[in-house]
Amino acid sequence: MTLGSLAQGLYLVAGVLFVLSLAGLSKQATARRGNLLGMGGMALALVATVALAVDVSERPVPVTLLLVALVFVIGGVVGTWRARTVEMTQMPELIAVLHSFVGAAAVLVGINSYLTERADPLHLVEVFLGVLIGAVTLTGSVVAFLKLSARIRSAPLTLPGRNLLNLAALVVCGALLAWFLAAPSVVPLLLMTVVALALGWHLVAAIGGGDMPVVVSMLNSYSGWAAAAAGFMLGNDLLIVTGALVGSSGAILSWIMCRAMNRSFVSVILGGYGAEGGTAPAGDEPVGEHRETTPQEVAEMLQDARTVVITPGYGMAVAKAQYPVAELVARLRAQGTTVRFGVHPVAGRLPGHMNVLLAEAKVPYDIVLEMDEINDDLPATDVVLVIGANDTVNPAAEDPGSPIAGMPVLEVWRAKKVVVFKRSMATGYAGVQNPLFFRENTVMLFGDAKQRVEDIVAAVPAPAAALVR
Repeated sequence: MTLGSLAQGLYLVAGVLFVLSLAGLSKQATARRGNLLGMGGMALALVATVALAVDVSERPVPVTLLLVALVFVIGGVVGTWRARTVEMTQMPELIAVLHSFVGAAAVLVGINSYLTERADPLHLVEVFLGVLIGAVTLTGSVVAFLKLSARIRSAPLTLPGRNLLNLAALVVCGALLAWFLAAPSVVPLLLMTVVALALGWHLVAAIGGGDMPVVVSMLNSYSGWAAAAAGFMLGNDLLIVTGALVGSSGAILSWIMCRAMNRSFVSVILGGYGAEGGTAPAGDEPVGEHRETTPQEVAEMLQDARTVVITPGYGMAVAKAQYPVAELVARLRAQGTTVRFGVHPVAGRLPGHMNVLLAEAKVPYDIVLEMDEINDDLPATDVVLVIGANDTVNPAAEDPGSPIAGMPVLEVWRAKKVVVFKRSMATGYAGVQNPLFFRENTVMLFGDAKQRVEDIVAAVPAPAAALVR
């Protein structure tokens, strides 16, 4: 068996493992297994790639292995360092940066492939589309990183005729493709790269903060298609399969999230929440009087409650409050209180963010429910704790004039009592005022979420027996 045939066999096994990995990641209970399968598939893919490089390289084998080892060492050191130092709240911007690397790789592979491969029409189209998708992914991901890390404002950039600008960029790229096919040269390819870089920058800059979770999954899809295009250019079957898996899963996730926000994918691309304005309050101006409470009062409220629902949001992640929250849940359950979590599909800035945080704190999977599973039970709930959530519990979604009109939300205001944990009365990431804060059955608990939950835990008696979660 030659090294080339061995590599193709390993690619096939790795592709199957990637499919099984995605299947495992679809449920919390099997997510760990899915991660392990994905890691195994990637390990096989790397071994196969090394074998293939040795088989096709014209350099001496030791030189090829040394170059590959150098790349592995650099990538492994950087990857390990970032994995060990990144905070969970920084995951969205880290993912955006990783997407930009995929885009940059597609651009470089495309240009190199044109310069070194035979220029038949089909290959030229592959190169052109690969570079186009890669360039859009590159700058779009960089802008997403800058927005998510608060290095630039999250508000949408509203240039005059912005949609026409995007359309004009695509028309120019089409004309450059015709030129590239009629008279192949690097000039139209480089001109298209510049136009595509500008298009990617403008596409994401024009998307508002409220849509950033969708942007992350959308860029994930773009990076997948960029990888698939690179696979076609390199003749690498595994890269094509993997890119298609990432691209299609990212597209499906974007569709699911858009449905959860009652928005079409096109409306997200054309601008963020509040871009067109609305008659409902969309700023920091209060729309009533709020009532404040104390941790001791909340503790008494919880001890008198039979049913409690906790709705986490990005504020919980920032405060790292998941651990005291898990302790509070354990104490309440030990005294016979029914406690569940209600997680909105776009809670936080990354799909599944809240689920990972709760699993990290060892909260049982069976009490973590999705929005559709918990909403019908909220009217019979005694107390709802809204910890760091804002836009996902905003009743303004029921107002046809609101910028978030029609967005499915956790209807926490239907519960008997609502406690909102916030640092201030500021609006959420979408910049839309929340009438929930001023409702008769709502009280505000201001301060750092972690400290406030710890204060509540201290006021809730610990059971004599070992805590049962």
